[in-house]
Amino acid sequence: MGQSLLPTRRPQRLEQYPNFDSHLCTKNKPGMPGCVIQLQTDFAIPSVCEPSGECPMHTGTNRRGFLQAGFAGGVGLSLANYFQMQKAQADLKNYESFEGTAKNVIYIYLPGGCAHQETWDPKPYAPIEYRGPMGSIDTNVSGIRINETMKHTAKVMDKITICRSMTHGEAAHARGTHNMFTGARPSPALKYPSMGSVVSHELGPRKNLPPYVCVPNQPNEFAGTGYLSSSFAPFSLGADPAAKGFKVRDLNLPNGIDDARFTTRRNVLDKVNDHFLTREKADNLDALNSFYDRAYSLISSPAAREAFNIEAEDKGLRDRYGRNSAGQRMLMARRLVEAGVRFVTLTYGGWDMHSNIDRSIKSQVPSLDQALAALLTDLSDRGLLDETLVCIASEFGRTPKINKTAGRDHWPKVFSVVLAGGGVKGGNVFGSSNATASEPEENPLSVLDWATTIYHTMGIVADKELMAPGDRPIEIVDGGKVRHELLA
Repeated sequence: MGQSLLPTRRPQRLEQYPNFDSHLCTKNKPGMPGCVIQLQTDFAIPSVCEPSGECPMHTGTNRRGFLQAGFAGGVGLSLANYFQMQKAQADLKNYESFEGTAKNVIYIYLPGGCAHQETWDPKPYAPIEYRGPMGSIDTNVSGIRINETMKHTAKVMDKITICRSMTHGEAAHARGTHNMFTGARPSPALKYPSMGSVVSHELGPRKNLPPYVCVPNQPNEFAGTGYLSSSFAPFSLGADPAAKGFKVRDLNLPNGIDDARFTTRRNVLDKVNDHFLTREKADNLDALNSFYDRAYSLISSPAAREAFNIEAEDKGLRDRYGRNSAGQRMLMARRLVEAGVRFVTLTYGGWDMHSNIDRSIKSQVPSLDQALAALLTDLSDRGLLDETLVCIASEFGRTPKINKTAGRDHWPKVFSVVLAGGGVKGGNVFGSSNATASEPEENPLSVLDWATTIYHTMGIVADKELMAPGDRPIEIVDGGKVRHELLA
């Protein structure tokens, strides 16, 4: 068992020992029983060379690893603990990605907490204080009813699975949002990556396009990279596709810069980067270079740039989606996955309806309803629905009873999420809430299981471990399981 660091006199400088990059090995010197690692601090790390005669510090530890060893000692870790940390990295649970049923994901997020009672899980037989002021309608699947404002979606219910038993324990917006973007419970000790960033990390770019795109912008911090490198961050459009004169930020060359001048500038930058990389190897430099490489690929590829050109769409199709934020964002998402983007996150509306829920739903849902039906039909007509998983979610649901201001408050105990395409069953309801939509009654669906199932459709094993800061192996999803009942 290794010994802890003990204060000692300041050792001689390492430069006096040119044969040893990071420590002074005395195992072959008379009267010296082992190996003494000497730092330029007031500490020395006693150790013992391996029985094989190999000093553990000669087995590939570089300057960064050596400094980490010094830091470990400074916080009370023995050298044995340090090598256990190194071994942890080698022992990561690692699974190769497989061919999933979904090649793409379109994640439609409804910020604020969408009322399940006024959308996907109406309770027509509940007392009025639970049922609320709105009615429900039949769909093209016998026995499945949804809110009265969702007339277009009712016609494509055969393509959809409604999960009516989603549940978690976070009633605060930020913590609920964390759950639904990362698939993980919030932790004060670690920032988890979003599902989009994990897909970017695991599957990488395709056809010169970013693997992960946010429409119109990254909606919150939890949609980012978490503990992963910033090179897996989303590409954001920077503008709403529904806006007049819509243009994607930073996609085209600046005025006065032609392709030849752009190439010259890139060559100069490459030489500068190479110079610094030979002097310093750092994760932030790697991330920056990755950003540059992907940006160059995007800007220099006409086909990739064309993916963002929503004006190329047929005017009639744009009308069918709706000339509004919901419609044009979903149309842009379809263009992007068709062109090669793996994961598109888009947001629509504001769903924190603490008052006058009848008026609020009638102002928000019709555009969502029209756009969603158009998206699913369009994907199906193009042969893309079977390989594109469409997800709709919000951070939580709303309280079972209507409040004093004719609205509903936060309620994470049960709510609804929607899945369609990408190998998921159509015309299906998974799980149920009870008679007052206050808690799950059958097949509760946890955030962990939901996220694990989404990863599974993409060919990613959620039990795989990724390395977090401090050489901590962290499972992509800790404890989730694939809910095969959702899958076709």
